[in-house]
Amino acid sequence: MNKLVKVILFAAISFGILSTSNAKDYTIQQLPSLQPDDIHETVARRVTNYFTQSHYRDFKLDDEFSAKIFDRYLKQLDYGKLIFTTSDIEQFKGKETQIARELKTGQLVLAYELYNLSLEKRFIRYQYALGLLKEPMNFDTDEEIDYNSDDKPWAASEQELDDYWRARVRYDELSLALTGKTEDEIREALTKRYTRALKTLTQTNSEDAFQVFMNAFAREIDPHTSYLAPRKKRDFDADMSLSFEGIGATLSQEDDYTVIMSFVTGGPAERSGLLSIGDRIIGVGQKGQSIEDVIGWRLDDVVELIRGPKETTVVLEILPSGSNSKPKTIELIRDTIRFEDREAKLSVVENERGKVGVIEIPGFYMGLTDKVKELLGEMEKDNVSSLVIDLRNNGGGSLAEVISLTGLFIESGPVVQVRDNLQKIIQYDDRDGVVYYKGPMVVIVNRYSASASEIFSAAMQDYGRAVIVGETTFGKGTVQTSRNIAYPMDEKLHPDWPALGGVQYTIQKFYRINGGSTQLKGVEPDIAMTKTQLASETGERFMDNALPWDSIRVAKYQSLRNIASILPELNRAHAVRISNNPEFAYIEEDIIRYNAEKDRQYIVSLNKAKREQEQAENDKRELDRTNERLTRAGLPVIKNLDELPEDYKAPDAFLDEAVQIAQDMVPLYPEIEGKSFNDVVEETLRSKGQIFNINIGK
Repeated sequence: MNKLVKVILFAAISFGILSTSNAKDYTIQQLPSLQPDDIHETVARRVTNYFTQSHYRDFKLDDEFSAKIFDRYLKQLDYGKLIFTTSDIEQFKGKETQIARELKTGQLVLAYELYNLSLEKRFIRYQYALGLLKEPMNFDTDEEIDYNSDDKPWAASEQELDDYWRARVRYDELSLALTGKTEDEIREALTKRYTRALKTLTQTNSEDAFQVFMNAFAREIDPHTSYLAPRKKRDFDADMSLSFEGIGATLSQEDDYTVIMSFVTGGPAERSGLLSIGDRIIGVGQKGQSIEDVIGWRLDDVVELIRGPKETTVVLEILPSGSNSKPKTIELIRDTIRFEDREAKLSVVENERGKVGVIEIPGFYMGLTDKVKELLGEMEKDNVSSLVIDLRNNGGGSLAEVISLTGLFIESGPVVQVRDNLQKIIQYDDRDGVVYYKGPMVVIVNRYSASASEIFSAAMQDYGRAVIVGETTFGKGTVQTSRNIAYPMDEKLHPDWPALGGVQYTIQKFYRINGGSTQLKGVEPDIAMTKTQLASETGERFMDNALPWDSIRVAKYQSLRNIASILPELNRAHAVRISNNPEFAYIEEDIIRYNAEKDRQYIVSLNKAKREQEQAENDKRELDRTNERLTRAGLPVIKNLDELPEDYKAPDAFLDEAVQIAQDMVPLYPEIEGKSFNDVVEETLRSKGQIFNINIGK
C-alpha cells in the first residue's frame, strides 16, 4: 500500500523519500552486520532509568514485562508479518527475558541479533519480489489480498510467505496498471522501487536498530512514550517552536542524487538566486573544510550535513539540472525558517446573517497564545458577531500554552488538574483577571483532536464558555515531558561524545475541572455534526496498553453560562439545516457505506475488471457530487474530474455548519445590560413558541 511519507528537513525544510533508483544488483553480502555503537550502552542505561524511575505508570522491568517488550519488538521489526516464519520466532524461544537484562546493562546483544535477522529476511523477500516481476502479469483471477495483520499468525513456512508476496507484488502491479501503465512500464517502475528497498537495507546503520529497539521498550510502557534519537530530538524541538535553522529548500532523492524540489519563500536558498528546481546536490561541506561527496548517500545523512546553526555557512557542490551541465560550488548562510503554514490563522466568514471570526489552530506550539491575542484584535476590527475555534486534527502540544490560551476566554479560575505518579494533584489556574473575547463561541473538534485540544475543549465546556461541536475527541488524557539524555556534566567529562538524543515520557494524567478524565473517553460534543456515527477505530481506547480512565475531585469553579439551556434550540436548528444540506447527505452516505464495509476495509481485490468497476463507481459518485456543487454555485458542469480547476475548493461542510451554530448563539447570548442570561434565553425561546426549563448553575 503506497503511503506519502513526509519528514521534516531541518537543513532545508522538509523532504519526501521519492527516490527512483536505477536497477542495480545488490547482494545479501552487502548487508551490514550491525553492532551497538559504544555510546549506546550509556544511552540504553539512562533511558531505562528515566522510564523505570520517573514514568507515570508503575511497572517493573521483570521477566513478564521483558517478554512483552520482546513481542512488541518483533512486531515492529515485521509490521504486517511479511518476513518472519514461525521457525524464525521459535529459535529465540526462552530468550524473551533476556531483554530486561540487556536494557539494565546496556549490552544489547539479543536486540541486534534480531535486527540483523530482520535485515536478512527482508532482503530475501525483496529479491524474491524482483524475481516475480519476470513472470507474466495476470489480472483476471478472483484473488484478494488482506492487509490486516493484527490477528494473523506468523507464517508457518517460507512457502506461505512466497504466496503472500506473490499477491503483494500482484497488488503493486495492478495498482500501476490501473493508472494506464504498460507491462514494460510497470516492470521498470517496480524494479526501481524494489531495488531502492534493497539499497536502503544495505545502508542501514546502528542507530536505526537502536532506535527501533528502544521504542519497542518505550511503547510497551504506554503509547506516548518515546526514545528520541538525536535527529528526532531536533525535529521534536523544532516542531514545538515552529522554526528551524537551515537553508529553506525541499529535497527529495532521485536515483543516487539529492534533488532540490522547491524553496521556502524568503529562505536563504531562494534569496541567493544560485539554485534552481531540479538541481542535484553532489557534495556538502562546511566553511573552511573539504567538501564531502554525497552521491548515493541516504537522504537523512545528506540532510545532517546541510543543517546547522543560524549564520553559519554551508558549502554545496551542485550539478545543475540539464544533461550538459557542469558542477558548481556555492555558499549559503543558514537562517531561521518558520513553519508559517502551521501557525494559528484567522479568517472572517460573512453571509446574510453577519460576520463570524474563525481561528484555526493546527497545534499548541510555543507562542500560540500571543498569536491568538493578535488575531482576536484583528477580528474585533471586523465587527464580528461570534467566534469559531477550529481544533480539528489538532494533536496537542504545550500544556503551558493551552492553559494560557484558555485564560483568554475566562476571567480567572482553574483550567486543568493533573495527577503525577505519586498521586499528587496539581491545579493550574488562569489568574490574569482579563478576558480577551466575551462573545458567543463555538469550538469544533473531531476524532483526531487530542491532548491539549481536549483540555481546552473540556474547559470551555465545563465553564459553559463555548458550545463544542463535531465528533468525540481522541481521548488522550496524559501529559508528557521531554528530557535530554545528556547530563550537564557530560560536556566537560566526555567532550568527544556525540549528541545523545532525548526521551519523551508520560509523567501525569490530566483531568477536567469537573473531575473527569478525558483519557479513553475524550470530550463528547454538545452538538454531534452527523446523525450517524462513523465506526472508526480511531482513538486512545483502541490502543492496547493505554492508561485507564479514572476521575478525581471536582475543582472549585463557577459556570459562566448555562449553555445546556440553549442546546435544545441549537440542536433543533442544526438538525433542520443538515437535513436540507446536500453536503451532509453526501457525508451520511459515506459514513453508512464505510460502516457497512468496515470489516473488509483491509481486503483488496486483485481482479482488474473488479477494481476498474469500483474505481469507476467512485469516480462517477465524485463527479456527480462535484457537478451538483458547481450547479448550486451557478458554474458550468464538467465532463470529468480532470477538468476541475486547480483552485477549486470543495465546501467544508463541518466548518460551514459550525459558523451557522455560532450565529444561532448570537440572539441567545446575554448582550442586553441588566438582563440575566436566563431572561435573554427565555425571551428568545418564547418568541419562537418554545419554552424550556432553564436552570442556572451546575
